Amino acid sequence: MLQSHVITIDGVLVGAAVRLENGYRFVAINMQVEDMDTRVFQTLDLVERLARRLYRTGGYVERPPVPALPVAP
Repeated sequence: MLQSHVITIDGVLVGAAVRLENGYRFVAINMQVEDMDTRVFQTLDLVERLARRLYRTGGYVERPPVPALPVAP
């Protein structure tokens, strides 16, 4: 039998983490965290932290792109 954990952020159900042999597969039920849907994470804590960040910011927090260096003629 699969073990699953309900993931809620600020009282809103956003998905579930299903325990696998190699980690936790996230099943999204909220559009704001759909980028995480079906991805496998090493720990339940990681699933919760990333879901919280994604839900609250509307996207993954990434570093700004590094500008390309000019190409010599």
